[in-house]
Amino acid sequence: MLYRFRDDVVEVLLGHMGGPLWARKDAGGWTIPKGEVEPGEDGHAAALREFAEELGVSAPAAEAPDLDLGTVRQRAGKLVAAWAREADLDVTAISSNTFALEWPPRSGRMQEFPELDRAGWFPLARARGLVVAGQVPLLDRLEERLALRAPGSARPGATPDV
Repeated sequence: MLYRFRDDVVEVLLGHMGGPLWARKDAGGWTIPKGEVEPGEDGHAAALREFAEELGVSAPAAEAPDLDLGTVRQRAGKLVAAWAREADLDVTAISSNTFALEWPPRSGRMQEFPELDRAGWFPLARARGLVVAGQVPLLDRLEERLALRAPGSARPGATPDV
């Protein structure tokens, strides 16, 4: 998951799920870019690969180590592991991979739809109301980790300025 600061406000990059089932759904219709781990692949490498597949661009280079946000289990049972990287990205450059779906249902007609039909930057408070419920704890963890790194805040093991 990418994050950035705009006027001291943390914003996260989210993708809106594509296809006709999500076309009119805003709340709960957004997600962090994610996907399946391939056999023999580590989770962090999978996250970077899936980011590129779902957004059509590689994740921008990191100036600092990515923040490990741990895992969450979504309502359907899918286990999602996430990392956060501070970087900016032009959302107009996004071009998602696609999936096939029979549409309309029982029509026998297969259509291709983008996995993510658009992307955007959202302040954390707004993002919590947009993402699927199972991903909200990842946003909370990002906020907690960034609070520990905030300028002027004491970091674990650090000596406060006097």
